[in-house]
Amino acid sequence: MEVLIDSEKIQSRVAELAKMIERDYENRPLTLIGVMTGSMMLLADLARSIRIPARIAVIQAGSYKGAVTEAGALVINDAFVPEVAGRDVIILDDILDTGHTLSALVDLIAQRGPSSVKTLVLLRKTGRQVVAIDPDYIGFEIPNRFVIGYGLDFDDDYRHLPHVAVLPESSHD
Repeated sequence: MEVLIDSEKIQSRVAELAKMIERDYENRPLTLIGVMTGSMMLLADLARSIRIPARIAVIQAGSYKGAVTEAGALVINDAFVPEVAGRDVIILDDILDTGHTLSALVDLIAQRGPSSVKTLVLLRKTGRQVVAIDPDYIGFEIPNRFVIGYGLDFDDDYRHLPHVAVLPESSHD
C-alpha cells in the first residue's frame, strides 16, 4: 500500500489549519460541523488543536448505495446539528471529490441563519470536481486516486490508519 501523506505531515497541516482558524475567528462564536464518518479523525484533531472556544457537531451525508446517478441520491441527517443562527460555521469534510456533498451541506447550513459558512477539507482531489465550490481551507491537494486512512474508508475498513494511503486498484475494482 502506497502511503500518500504520512501521519506527521497530517498532524503538522492540522496544526497550521488550526492557527489559520484561530486568526480568522478570534472572539467570534464558532461551530465546527464534521461530516461523518470520514471527517471524524480530522474533526477530533482540529478541535483539540484550536485555542478558541468552538461548538462541535456532526452531520451525516451520503449517497444511497446502488444509485444510478454519478452523485447518487444524497441523504443528509442533520439531527445532531445545533442551533447555528448568528454563529460562524466551518463544515469539515474528509475529501472534496465531485463537490456535490459539500455544496449541498453549505446550502443546508446557510438556510439556518449563521453569520458565515466556510468549508475545510482534508483532501481536494484533482480532476473530479463537477460542482463549483472552492473550500476555504484545504489540507492537501491529491491526484485522482482512491485513498484510504485517517477517516477515509473502503467498505468501512481502513479508517483507523494514521496516514492517507492509495488503495491498490485490484482492491476496489
